[in-house]
Amino acid sequence: MTQVTFQATPGTVETRWYLVDARGQTLGRLAVNVARILRGKHRPQFTTHVNTGEHVIVVNARDIVVTGRKRSLKTYDRYSGYPSGRRTRTYDEAVQRDPTFPLMHAVRGMLQHNTLGAEQLKRLRVYPGSEHPHEAQRPQKITFGELGEIIVAGNR
Repeated sequence: MTQVTFQATPGTVETRWYLVDARGQTLGRLAVNVARILRGKHRPQFTTHVNTGEHVIVVNARDIVVTGRKRSLKTYDRYSGYPSGRRTRTYDEAVQRDPTFPLMHAVRGMLQHNTLGAEQLKRLRVYPGSEHPHEAQRPQKITFGELGEIIVAGNR
C-alpha cells in the first residue's frame, strides 16, 4: 500500500474571513501572526505553492504599539535609482501620513516575494479606525495567544 501526500489545489481551498483588533498590540508580533494566516500555515492543508490562506481584516491600525525608541529611530527608506534619490521617513512620520503603512510594510516583508506573495497580500485589509465595509462577509473575531495560536471569539 502506498501513502500519498495531500496537495491542495486552487479550486479545493475554502477561505474564511477573520477580523483582528490591533489596538494595543505590538507591530512585529501582530505582523507575524497575520502573515501566518495570510500564508495559510495555520491549516493542516497548507501547501507551499498554493494560496491556502484566509482573508484578514485589521481594524484600529493607528493604535498599534512599538516598543523602545522605535517611534523616533525606526526609519523607512525608498530609493528612486537616481543620484540623491533616497527618501527616508521615521515611524512617526509614516503613521502621520498613512496609519496603515507600518503594518502593511511589515506583513509584506514576511510574505514570499513573488506572485503568490502578492496574491496573499491582496487578502489583507487594514483600516486605521474601527469601521470597515466587510460586514457582508461575516468575519470571525480572533485574537492571538502567547504562542501565536488563533483564538476565535466565543470559542474559549
